Amino acid sequence: MTVQGVYDPGLQAERTLLAWRRTCLSFAIASLIGARYTLDVFGLFAIGFGVLGSALAAGAYFAAARGYQRAQRSLHEADSPGTSGTPVLLATLAALLVGAACAVFIAFGSSTL
Repeated sequence: MTVQGVYDPGLQAERTLLAWRRTCLSFAIASLIGARYTLDVFGLFAIGFGVLGSALAAGAYFAAARGYQRAQRSLHEADSPGTSGTPVLLATLAALLVGAACAVFIAFGSSTL
């Protein structure tokens, strides 16, 4: 599918997509950094948290790209559906996973350092 030009001269949809991309990259990097710093304490669980967090962030990244295409289509065509909540769901799961990993580290891992 090709996107039909720019609908809004202020590039709102494009700016939203860029914000989603930055957010998803931040979640992926936070997951990997968290895995790196908790590797000595949690071993394979830290790697699992890092990989799962990165996978959720990558899923949100690609879902946001698809949402952008759907939004562009809905702006240009009257009968096309709008955006979905999939990127929000995946990004929320990634944030919750990073938060849960931090809470587990604070509760159990900080006493071993």
